[in-house]
Amino acid sequence: MFADIFAILAPVFITTGLGFFWARAGKHFDTSLVTSIVTYFSTPCLTFAALASVELAGGTLLSMGTAAVAANIAFVLIGWPILKIFKLSPRTYLQSLTWPNVGNVGLPLCMLAYGPEGLALAVAFFAAYIVLQLTVGVAFVAGTFTLKSLIQMPIIPATLIAAGFLATDTTVPVWLYNTTNLIGQLTIPLMLFTLGVSLARLKPVSLARSTALAVLRLAMGFGVGVGISAIMGLTGIERGVVILQCTMPVAVFCYLFAQLYNREPEEVAGIVIASSFLAAVILPGLLWYVL
Repeated sequence: MFADIFAILAPVFITTGLGFFWARAGKHFDTSLVTSIVTYFSTPCLTFAALASVELAGGTLLSMGTAAVAANIAFVLIGWPILKIFKLSPRTYLQSLTWPNVGNVGLPLCMLAYGPEGLALAVAFFAAYIVLQLTVGVAFVAGTFTLKSLIQMPIIPATLIAAGFLATDTTVPVWLYNTTNLIGQLTIPLMLFTLGVSLARLKPVSLARSTALAVLRLAMGFGVGVGISAIMGLTGIERGVVILQCTMPVAVFCYLFAQLYNREPEEVAGIVIASSFLAAVILPGLLWYVL
């Protein structure tokens, strides 16, 4: 079991570490360019290739989307009153409690732990979560909502087209699968490398508060993941994927949005860093639990 867990975690830690030390060495890395490539090209292709070609029932993928929405609601219902009790601004801190890193860390972990089936399930969870994050979530942090932010998300048509192939039991043309699969393979290594670069560049403050909120994010994520799996009757790989995705550290996007909308970005940076390092400590135990 130890060898299996090490084989799952080693690629994640090594690729993230390469990005971290690349940035620490002062090497140039265009985060904006890479993020655009991942957002507009590789992630939609990964989503399509993973969903349209996997042998899973449509109801199974729908369950993953439902679990993602339920998890987000649960995180808000738990996180909001806790922040109010400790007189912390929800506009600053709530996104850190409700947005786990289901992309940069969650996708590679599920793929390495469960193979193509795990990746497809994780992508379904990710697709539903990212739509919520980049619409309702951003609107809450920014204080405004525009339909343009929803229209400009290529992951939505990619998911719908893949669902069409699944629903009609239509075989994806070989040329289309090969193309989207090739481009989609850029996603996970670029995400992990970018995560490492981002962690190296963040400048945290308030270590005690950041650590406390990071512990809350991970503990809440695990509890919600286990609870939702039990309520929905999920077992096997589905249960493992939901628990893993819910227990991920804070998404780096939280820092980017805090910086963009002036929501105390240094505070959010501290939670991102603390939760990422704490997650690295607990991941072996978490994988042992779900495998």
